[in-house]
Amino acid sequence: MPTSAEWLVFLGTATLFAIMPGPGVFYVLARSLKGGRSEGIRSVIGNGIGACVHVVAAAFGLSAVLATSATAFTVVKLAGAAYLIYLGVKTLFGKDRHDIDQIRPTASSGGRRSVILQGVVSEVLNPKTALYFLALLPHFVHVDRDPAPLVFTLLGLIAVAMAVVVDVLVAIFAGYVGAKLRGNPRWQVRQRIGTGLTMIGLGGVLALAEQN
Repeated sequence: MPTSAEWLVFLGTATLFAIMPGPGVFYVLARSLKGGRSEGIRSVIGNGIGACVHVVAAAFGLSAVLATSATAFTVVKLAGAAYLIYLGVKTLFGKDRHDIDQIRPTASSGGRRSVILQGVVSEVLNPKTALYFLALLPHFVHVDRDPAPLVFTLLGLIAVAMAVVVDVLVAIFAGYVGAKLRGNPRWQVRQRIGTGLTMIGLGGVLALAEQN
């Protein structure tokens, strides 16, 4: 386990990681403005699950492949970018939520699962998250004192939990703002366009990301 001083450094670094605006935060923001607080929370759950996948993969060395193989990094990066761009285009040219709600007032369980699954996939296909855990966590693991995978996983889950708390706050705030503006037909159009372009933009940023 980390020493007392290392815990302070780790928690400080994890806090910066949690509050720093990134693809995950902007994804939750776009989702919350579009579908309200509940959809935003579900996107947070999806992001959190996807981040946990990276933690487990990094703990057992799988993420090292992304750090050492340019081909593997590029494949995952482009797959993630393509998926975000697909979601953005789908949103951009889809119907307004107001129109959908008139036909189907309540969201189905399948729709709820879809939002969570999209969050999982978009986060799993973000190689930068994997490299973040791989670059940060080993500094606080002491193999001579504790099993490395166990400590790695524990620290990673703490970092994910801190990021989830921040994302939930973003979802609540953005959902509140979106609810206030959702009755405005012009806002419906602007919201759909803004959400679609945000996701496409995130896909573009991910596609241009370089392996550090």
